[in-house]
Amino acid sequence: MLEVFNRLPRRDGVSWNLIISGYGSRGLGFDALEAYKLMLGDGRLSLNRITFSTMLILCSDNGWIRMSRQIHGQIVKWGFESYVFVGSPLVDMYAKAGFIYEAEKVFDELPERNVVMYNTMIMGYLRSGMVRESRSLFQDMPERDSISWTTMITGLTQNGLEREALVLLRKMRLEGLPIDQFTFGSILTACGSLQAIEEGKQLHAYIIRTYHSENVFVGSALVDMYSKCRNIKYAETTFSRMPNKNIVSWTAMVVGYGQNGFSEEAVKAFCDMQRNGVEPDDFTLGSVISSCANLVSLEEGAQFHGRALVSGLISFITVSNALVTLYAKCGSIEESHRLFDEMSVKDEVSWTALVSGYAQFGKATETIDLFEKMLQHGLQPDGVTFVGVLSACSRAGLVDKGKFYFELMVKEHGITPILDHYTCMIDLFSRSGLLVEAKDFIQKMPCTPDAIGWATLLSSCRTHGNMEIGKWAAESLLELDPENPASYVLLTSMYAAKGNWAEVAELRRAMRDRGVRKEPGCSWIKYKNRVHIFSADDKSSPFSDQIYAELEKLNAKMIDEGYVPDVTQVMHKVEESDKIKLLNHHSERLAIAFGLIFIPPGLPIRVVKNLRVCGDCHTATKIISKITQREILVRDAVRFHLFKDGKCSCGDFW
Repeated sequence: MLEVFNRLPRRDGVSWNLIISGYGSRGLGFDALEAYKLMLGDGRLSLNRITFSTMLILCSDNGWIRMSRQIHGQIVKWGFESYVFVGSPLVDMYAKAGFIYEAEKVFDELPERNVVMYNTMIMGYLRSGMVRESRSLFQDMPERDSISWTTMITGLTQNGLEREALVLLRKMRLEGLPIDQFTFGSILTACGSLQAIEEGKQLHAYIIRTYHSENVFVGSALVDMYSKCRNIKYAETTFSRMPNKNIVSWTAMVVGYGQNGFSEEAVKAFCDMQRNGVEPDDFTLGSVISSCANLVSLEEGAQFHGRALVSGLISFITVSNALVTLYAKCGSIEESHRLFDEMSVKDEVSWTALVSGYAQFGKATETIDLFEKMLQHGLQPDGVTFVGVLSACSRAGLVDKGKFYFELMVKEHGITPILDHYTCMIDLFSRSGLLVEAKDFIQKMPCTPDAIGWATLLSSCRTHGNMEIGKWAAESLLELDPENPASYVLLTSMYAAKGNWAEVAELRRAMRDRGVRKEPGCSWIKYKNRVHIFSADDKSSPFSDQIYAELEKLNAKMIDEGYVPDVTQVMHKVEESDKIKLLNHHSERLAIAFGLIFIPPGLPIRVVKNLRVCGDCHTATKIISKITQREILVRDAVRFHLFKDGKCSCGDFW
């Protein structure tokens, strides 16, 4: 291009415009700018409206605001400000840069406006959140095309007015205007945000009738809509029927699986995507790493970490944030903090991920220090950040600190508490034995606690032996959710601890009559890319003989260390020896024994349990870590426990 241009005996406006747009289309912005300067040297005769339109678009795409203003000055100087062809990119440039009033001034001063100008100004208003102004201008338009309607529908969806966007689509149809892929994409996003699956299905039918179902953009939007509506089967079916898939389609499916709790399927879909030759972007990679975090799969997550390093995608904040969360959820809080420190740019999500990670470990001091540093950096915490801070206070028994941060959240940061925050406060009082204060707090709440809130209080009543408040919590939980086993199980535990076996039998009979089943406790450990799952007294593993032999050896050594089984943890009326046997064969102990046999020395043993670790297993695991000189990391339903040298990171407060 440049060689031909340099051979031209004479250059006019057309040739200069071609060389500028040629550079611009190849991403060579500075070369395009240099060509524009040389064009100015040729004099005013070479300049035309296409020149200024091209330069404004170039400056806008590159974020050159000062340069855009200079070009605006030249537009006025040379008398091109009245051209609609120039005015439209000028309005767009100011609107994209956030200078909406300058965009409005340019728009108002144009002597004539076409539908493109109106569409550009409406889009500018909507980008700036000025919905009322966009509605007014839309109503004042002398004529509207399909782009006008699509712009309004997209803008309303982006501003959280999804229901109004659906109403506008119906009006657009009544006008007889065609709906294209961009309209479908926006309105399906609105349906997903509203979880309006019936409207989404109707749109899907219309998409099939109008032959848009094979459009990759529309197909991807359908997958995303069904995923957000919690109908992963429809999302899968739609995805499988797409004749063509791109990175957006695959990402929609991977994210959909992850958001609906199908983390293993998300990892599998990501691997299928790679086998199909589609390279991931930062959003896809970040999503699959988040799924590994939900699975507590450090090995697979570490492989994706390597992929992020090799591909360079680790420089994207979405990927870095996902990695910080991964290592925190997998118990490697030091690695999580190291990655956080290496990030060149950190946002609110980055800080919240690390705050939540330390909170799960119950490291209240570190959690609070991080939170205070976050505030010092001028970042605004959200509700999730405060859940981390409040839960850290509750796990460390810092009642006054917890009350302080709850007040700070409401009064200083203007965040309206949700059930998660109230549950943290119930937990804060309950764990510290302040059961009367917990009851008073619940009675003053503007809403009723959910099942987790009542179960939290009931669990603490069991720990502290408060039958009166425990019964109140259990009755409230039963009224809220009659099929929730927590009320029966925790009350049974309280009666069993006091030896009231008649009440225990009555509760179990009530569970049986109502068809309520307790969630069975299980623990799992990963070894050589395979997950080994254990339940209490489980002998289904092919390594059962080795596991039980290892437990026998451990028990003998533990007794020498002064271990005395806490038989009050057993809720069955059986002989003392049988109670001890039941305790010795809890699921987490089977998983730990497996780890001691197969995980090489020097590596931590990582165990996950679906329920809270019982007090006796907690004591036993501390002693096991001492006599074996191994680090044992247990993630239960409440928090992380790092057992090392006979101590636990929770400080025996969990």
